[in-house]
Amino acid sequence: MNTTASSTSDLTAEQTLSLAQALEMPRIAIESITPDAGGERFAAKAVVHQPSTISAVVFSDGHDQLAVDLVWRRFPDAHWQRTPMEELGNDHWSAGLTPHLAGRVLFAIEAWIDLYGTFHYELQKKHQAGVSVELELQEGATLIRDSAAQAAAQHVERMNELVAALDASAGRDQLLALMLDPGTVTTMRSAGLRAHLTRSPVQALEVERELAQFASWYELFPRSVTDDPQRHGTFADVTQRLPEISQMGFDVLYFPPIHPIGRTHRKGRNNSLVAEAGDPGSPYAIGSEEGGHDAIHPELGSLDDFLDLVGKAREHGLEIALDFAIQCSPDHPWITQHPGWFSWRPDGSIRHAENPPKKYEDIVNVDFYAEDAIPDLWLALRDVVKGWAEHGVTLFRVDNPHTKPLPFWEWLIADIRRDYPDTIFLAEAFTRPAMMARLGKLGFSQSYTYFTWRNTKDELQSYFAELNESPWRDCYRPNFFVNTPDINPRFLHESGRAGFLIRAALATMGSGLWGMYSGFEIAEAAPVPNKEEYLDSEKYQLRLRDYQAPGNIVAEITRLNLIRRQNPALQTHLGFQAYNAWNDNILYFGKRTEDLSNFILVAISLDPYQPQEAHFDLPLWEFGLPDDASMHGEDLMNGHTWIWHGKTQWMRIDPAHQPFGIWRLRTVEGTQL
Repeated sequence: MNTTASSTSDLTAEQTLSLAQALEMPRIAIESITPDAGGERFAAKAVVHQPSTISAVVFSDGHDQLAVDLVWRRFPDAHWQRTPMEELGNDHWSAGLTPHLAGRVLFAIEAWIDLYGTFHYELQKKHQAGVSVELELQEGATLIRDSAAQAAAQHVERMNELVAALDASAGRDQLLALMLDPGTVTTMRSAGLRAHLTRSPVQALEVERELAQFASWYELFPRSVTDDPQRHGTFADVTQRLPEISQMGFDVLYFPPIHPIGRTHRKGRNNSLVAEAGDPGSPYAIGSEEGGHDAIHPELGSLDDFLDLVGKAREHGLEIALDFAIQCSPDHPWITQHPGWFSWRPDGSIRHAENPPKKYEDIVNVDFYAEDAIPDLWLALRDVVKGWAEHGVTLFRVDNPHTKPLPFWEWLIADIRRDYPDTIFLAEAFTRPAMMARLGKLGFSQSYTYFTWRNTKDELQSYFAELNESPWRDCYRPNFFVNTPDINPRFLHESGRAGFLIRAALATMGSGLWGMYSGFEIAEAAPVPNKEEYLDSEKYQLRLRDYQAPGNIVAEITRLNLIRRQNPALQTHLGFQAYNAWNDNILYFGKRTEDLSNFILVAISLDPYQPQEAHFDLPLWEFGLPDDASMHGEDLMNGHTWIWHGKTQWMRIDPAHQPFGIWRLRTVEGTQL
């Protein structure tokens, strides 16, 4: 039998197809493979122990039956495994793949004309119609013997057993029974001839642990964990806060840079160009005589103190994330040790960072493609990440990765994961959509998002839906940070406690990944006038806080995180579906697991000032129920339960009480689905 192992042609648009080329081209088409982040080079996102659905459109000419397999292997294993794909109708095929180890999985789709499957289908029809099948039985026997003669080594024994059964069959009825037997069909599908075998190009999944998809991040400056404005906080002080952070339901504790801070051009309070005595400077001005990216700021403590903190954090269910910021203060050791790694101006001065009209005199950037920087700078930066990974850091928030070379990230992330496959990278990339998606394809586990600036119902609903669609769903995991040290959202400036609850509900319910910067839980919002920046920014000074101050939302954040842990539907941004609520100030949507066993409804008022009311649709149709059916509802914030009757319902949300509702929807006992 002629077979084809290629599904692509080398022809260009200017060439004419020759007969020889046409004879070599595949007869079977394999198209629209999902997930698809860009072939074997760019892997689609996957999570350990969670099924990934691989689908494709597969078809051929004529009426012969096709057999389609998903073939896959875990890199760098050489052995390919295979799983039969299910025909869904209209040429669509699907199979589930559940990886159980972190790392890269390669997959392709193989399809062939199933000669025995076609034969079996026609034999069965003719026999049921009372048509003579004597010749068909002879053809079937020939097909079985030919398949046995050409069987691969792993199938020889099974095929010989089938031939033996064929030889032992006495008479028409026994032959017919053997050829119609489902076991014969199964054997011939896996071991028989594969006519016009066609294989798709190889594609990839990047399999990560669950924390890459479902996590709650808490950001704090270790130096501000102090009870005295004159005393710099330490790692030991942070250790004392671990129970409190863990009890709120967070599982990632993220620190801005913890390295020595430069003194040259050190910034003062509120980003002043001149620092006063005692001003700690910005932690993003990395490097001094005490060391660079691989060192710890002396006032925070020692390496042993940091290692103790990492260990204690794990005891409380917290993993440590560090900021990886590729920038240096003018005092960084690399500047004197490796001047060729930096850009210098004609007057001999080093080029500092700029983002006009902003100036960052306390920061200088490396030159990735300087003649003296390749490959030593790249290796040195890799070794920084590897060094912290060796110290137990499992997550890295990467500062402005879109301003660094894309090949650098593709290489570095893959290199780190060879030794530390559980490492998670968060891209702090507020930039163009194409760049944000590309960073995900290069290996970033998750990313900051435009969520920070989406406030209206239309904006939020459209954005949540977009993240559930290709190509985003295949290559991008959104981390909904409600605020950052750099971003004090305008929505929060005057909206008070209700505004903070609104944004917390949107983030925790909208994505499996969310984060908050300390101060959010006490509704901290004083801005620099007319700017999305914090007044008295912690980036330039110590900031003491009373985390139990009146009006805090600690209890609500704790409850929201608990609800997320208890409901699988909320542990991903996928599964979002907007529903009708007839009020433009109320965002109303559902999140559900594929089997509908966990179905959550969320209604959030986007008005922090006035009560809002609306009629809304109870999505009975999702359960296959009529409009007059009943459903069981449970308020997940307070545990109250009730029975809803009928499709049309009514809600009233008062921001003075709670500006959102989160309801678990269940069928009433005895309802047939």
